[in-house]
Amino acid sequence: MTKTLLISGIAAILHVSTLVLPASAQDDLGARLSIELNQTESRDAGCTLSFLVQNGHPADVTRAVFETVLFDAAGQVERLTLFDFDTLPAGRPRVRQFVVPDAMCEDLGRVLINGAETCEAEGLPADACTRDLRLDSRVGIEVIG
Repeated sequence: MTKTLLISGIAAILHVSTLVLPASAQDDLGARLSIELNQTESRDAGCTLSFLVQNGHPADVTRAVFETVLFDAAGQVERLTLFDFDTLPAGRPRVRQFVVPDAMCEDLGRVLINGAETCEAEGLPADACTRDLRLDSRVGIEVIG
């Protein structure tokens, strides 16, 4: 009897805890994109930048290409490039990696998302990729826009 009550009590607590959990980060994002520089890795081929991207819009972004400026640690433009984030499904995080040839991650100081070269999203406004864009970094390289 006591064992049954204990199991029932645990099941009730687990059920209630699922009801009071905070909303997911995706729900808090709102109708915008979030781009986070999540990890960097220097390799022989160059610097690999790993981004975590979340689409808070109610519809998929079928193609997002951002004009991106990389600055060295001294603040000078190292290069201007395009990062093709491809398809960004609504409500689902995606990781995208880009190799910056002939660059060491330790030499980069800042990444500027300069604007959207391409933003294709049926049913979303033309500025869906850039309006209220949330930028963040988990590494020592600042991300601005």
